[in-house]
Amino acid sequence: MIQLTRLNGQPLIVNSDLIKLIENTPDTVITLVSSEKIVVRETSEAVLDRIVAFRRRVLEGLPLNFSGWSSPQEPDPSARRKDPASGEA
Repeated sequence: MIQLTRLNGQPLIVNSDLIKLIENTPDTVITLVSSEKIVVRETSEAVLDRIVAFRRRVLEGLPLNFSGWSSPQEPDPSARRKDPASGEA
């Protein structure tokens, strides 16, 4: 989520994952995937900088595996469920 400013000075929080297009007309017009248009005071470069900063903050704490992609924690093998059909207690 990024904070922007409407032309009338009112702050606005936008889900950056829903942004489809940012246009530079005399004003900055953001088109969402729903086709809704939002006109903001910030430049398109400033909007892009805020999106990148937000995504960096989100990804900052994720654990990485050797390939560089995040992966979930390996489950504890001792916490495996026992198969009742195998007769294990």
